[in-house]
Amino acid sequence: MKILDFGSINIDRVYGVDHFVRPGETISALDYARFPGGKGFNQSTALARAGATVCHAGCIGEDGLWLRDELEHDGVDVHLIRVADAPTGHAVIQVDASGQNCIVICGGANRLLDAADVRAALAGFGRDDVILLQNETTMVGEAISAAAAKGLEVVFNPAPMDPAVLELPLDKVSLFIVNEVEAEGLCGCRDDDPHAVLDALAGKFPGAGFVVTLGERGAAARIPGAAEVFVPARRTPVVDTTAAGDTFTGYFLAERQRGASVKTAMEIATAAAAVCVSRKGAATSIPGRAELVIA
Repeated sequence: MKILDFGSINIDRVYGVDHFVRPGETISALDYARFPGGKGFNQSTALARAGATVCHAGCIGEDGLWLRDELEHDGVDVHLIRVADAPTGHAVIQVDASGQNCIVICGGANRLLDAADVRAALAGFGRDDVILLQNETTMVGEAISAAAAKGLEVVFNPAPMDPAVLELPLDKVSLFIVNEVEAEGLCGCRDDDPHAVLDALAGKFPGAGFVVTLGERGAAARIPGAAEVFVPARRTPVVDTTAAGDTFTGYFLAERQRGASVKTAMEIATAAAAVCVSRKGAATSIPGRAELVIA
């Protein structure tokens, strides 16, 4: 089983500021840092660091070649990353003295993926392989339909969640990996009881599987052919929750690729997410599998 991540690649440009810029105002940044980002990039990084066989399909500009190199360094197959005459997707992030942030995202080359990219990406994949998608690029619906027609297992993380997600061919999704907000957006149910949320999701999308991450409470899953599973979160000091969900997603799929049970995959994914939140950053905070303490 091979995994194809058809997903976003971003440059995160982070500026430390005394206060957020007001209309008409010009201020000097206190500091600046550049980081790799994008949910697709993060999830491919997590898959690779978890030991999975993963190929990333996406689009960057010349300014993002270093991001392709970062993925390749982690062991991701990058031959399906196209370089376009456009800026790489990026985020401009202001972080003030209290740690609050405000963010402007530019989709950039992520918005240039087209039908040819979908065909090229799927050419080397078939039945029993997996495609992983998020909601940060163009051609998501087309990739879902084409992958399902070829017999791939379609895994969808509908983030960021917006009303347009409901217009996608979600009946062709095999497995949804969502947080509580995304689950509510899909099925309209917000409930403290994970069982009720899973019931609502299953009622809306019969036949699909669901993994719902619950933050500090852990994660719950209902997948056809397996018992409903709940795994509590690991207790750890929280420094930065960025990429915790992406880490969980990558590790869960990697463990399933190894043949692990749903429960074991969730336990290992939860352990990886706990390491992630104990560190600053996004992709830079994702642990390698050897770093995990697995009970």
